[in-house]
Amino acid sequence: MARLGINVEEIDSVEDVIIKTSTKEYRFDQPSVTTMSAQGQRTYFVSGEPKITERIPAEDIALVASQANVTEERAREALEACGGNPAEAILNLIGKNEKGH
Repeated sequence: MARLGINVEEIDSVEDVIIKTSTKEYRFDQPSVTTMSAQGQRTYFVSGEPKITERIPAEDIALVASQANVTEERAREALEACGGNPAEAILNLIGKNEKGH
């Protein structure tokens, strides 16, 4: 491939690769990563099995924390438990706070 102006090489010792979108996070643990250079462009290839998690917007975490009067960590946990639904998370947290008093 070098004769065609294409250079391919493996990147050693990669521990993880994270790809974040607006709604999901793809985390590759111990992936195989290869880079290819051709015509002034560099392309990266990641292979492995990703763990896919839903991303919770920071605005939702702040909203739940302020409305339910809890820490952002507790708000994040509540959002994760109810699939990212802020209204449900707030109601669940308020219900737990009232039962705790």
